[in-house]
Amino acid sequence: MATTATPGTRLWDDGQPSLSLRGGGRRSARKCAPLLSPQGATQGAIAGCAWLRRVRQGLPVCFERGRVPTSKRVGSHPRAPSGSFKGLCEAYYGSAEFKLLESRTARVRRSILDDLCREHGLKPVRLVEVRHIRAIRDAKADRPEAANGTLKALRQVFAFGVASELLDRNACKDVPYLKSGSQGFHTWTPEEVAQFEARHPIGTKARLALALLLYTCQRRSDVVLFGRQHVRAGHLSFTQEKGKKKNPVSLRIPVIPALREIIDASPCGDLTFLVTAFGRGFSAAGFGNKFRVWCDEAGLPSCAAHGLRKASATRLAELGCSKHEIMAVTGHRTSKEVARYTRAARQGILADSAMARMSADETANRSVPPDQSVTESGTKSKAKGFK
Repeated sequence: MATTATPGTRLWDDGQPSLSLRGGGRRSARKCAPLLSPQGATQGAIAGCAWLRRVRQGLPVCFERGRVPTSKRVGSHPRAPSGSFKGLCEAYYGSAEFKLLESRTARVRRSILDDLCREHGLKPVRLVEVRHIRAIRDAKADRPEAANGTLKALRQVFAFGVASELLDRNACKDVPYLKSGSQGFHTWTPEEVAQFEARHPIGTKARLALALLLYTCQRRSDVVLFGRQHVRAGHLSFTQEKGKKKNPVSLRIPVIPALREIIDASPCGDLTFLVTAFGRGFSAAGFGNKFRVWCDEAGLPSCAAHGLRKASATRLAELGCSKHEIMAVTGHRTSKEVARYTRAARQGILADSAMARMSADETANRSVPPDQSVTESGTKSKAKGFK
């Protein structure tokens, strides 16, 4: 028979009373040991030790005789009720769709959904309408990128619910993304690249990082993993980290002489070209922070690592490369994605070409001033001499 709750106990989710212990615990453990086992001091002491271990680990202990409960840690929340929004999110977290996401994508998406669960977790998910999703999106209208990120996470959760027959329809599909005036990361200009190179000469780690980003046109998550083992017959062979679990993209890019020269003249690690001060490889986030420092040292506060990928793609467009040629280097799957990088370059090239044609046409059709000896009627007059 379980004892009743006293002022020194708390009721848990299963209705069992448990002691809220603060500080030591030996004295409390000795007092409660007989309650945990009806069979004398020896077994009671053993049960008391188990009780004390659970208390020290932050686990609840119930006063029911002969049983040490196995419950969740103190502070954990009960499982969400079936049919609630939180229940749908928990099911999504255990799905293959969520497990196949990249670690960073999964972490960000879960953070977004957990924030929503704090406000809407217990609400019945089948009653969600378009106006509810629109209200959630519009609450972040002052931050369009954040609003679109929240809407994207909701779309994926509701799509999972429909596919799993937990929902009848995806109300998020009828809510459009907000238009954002952001152009993303700043694209480096040739002058900014030259300024960085002047501050970080060949032989420095910063210059090696710049060359790897600029001459491979890859993301920082790929650059930090590049090493000599990836170079085969003068080409860099690798699989991009982004989408590696879901849609892997394998590339083979030539190592141009300028990049080879910088690699040979730079300190490199055994497994990766870029290493930290402790001789270990960078994480993508750690490399981004370090590159931020190098940019600041060069007086380039608006420049970032990803902007070099855009600069490289823009340079390829300015050289007249087709979209498919650029996609073969960047690893993009659709021309729409490449267009974001090359839009400015193409506009400049087309504008130069258009104005050059106009200039040539103006030169060809420029009117020649009439000869002074030609009259308005078109006949040529002869000057009369003196007799």
